[in-house]
Amino acid sequence: MTLADIATVDALWEMSALRRAPAPTPVERRAGLVLLRELAGGEPVSVEEFARSLDASVGIAEDLVKASRLTRSILTSEAGRIYGFMGLSVSETPHRMIVDGRALWTWCAYDTLFLPALLDRTAQVETHDPATGQDIYLTVSPRRVEAVDPAAAVASIVRPEAWDVASAACVIASACHHMFFHVSRATGERWRLEHPETILLSLEEAFEFGQRSNAHRFGFRSGFDRLMDHQTSCQSDRSPPISIIRT
Repeated sequence: MTLADIATVDALWEMSALRRAPAPTPVERRAGLVLLRELAGGEPVSVEEFARSLDASVGIAEDLVKASRLTRSILTSEAGRIYGFMGLSVSETPHRMIVDGRALWTWCAYDTLFLPALLDRTAQVETHDPATGQDIYLTVSPRRVEAVDPAAAVASIVRPEAWDVASAACVIASACHHMFFHVSRATGERWRLEHPETILLSLEEAFEFGQRSNAHRFGFRSGFDRLMDHQTSCQSDRSPPISIIRT
């Protein structure tokens, strides 16, 4: 990326509604990454399963799901099982990621750019251009967009200041329904003219914007294991382990 590209991303992040939202606490950050890892198994996650993964009580897991800074990013079924979190879904959408041989989905195309870093896995992404219907394929690692076909593909995102981040349903309605990849800037411009709330970014710019989001929400730009190591090394200066906290 050029310095101009970085300046563009910095300016977008500064005005972002997500930047103004309260960041998770260290305990919530760890729990959020655990939840993403569980959903990456490809099945909905019960509160009991979440609690076991955290080595915490069911009551603590329930509080994290229903009454924490993670709550606004969680989708649950009527039965109370978690099927979506922070852009990752085990229910089918138009945007598919193959991670460790498993099919996962995302709320919008943009989500496929920041989730690999949080999962610490490389993803094979399959989506489509909403204007032409043409398929678009990416390989996204935790550190970069490794490959894209067609090579001229770009991303559209809703202007970040317009995202409603009050809940997962709100962010899906206000942003995700309009955020796609396009086979070329020309088809992206057609989409933008029909949806003036959107802007076009290169895939590299959109990827870098996602890393700003990861840093804000999780405090570390690398994947799951490195963030967990970082938190463990700092634990004496932070909150007690999840197993003895009730939020």
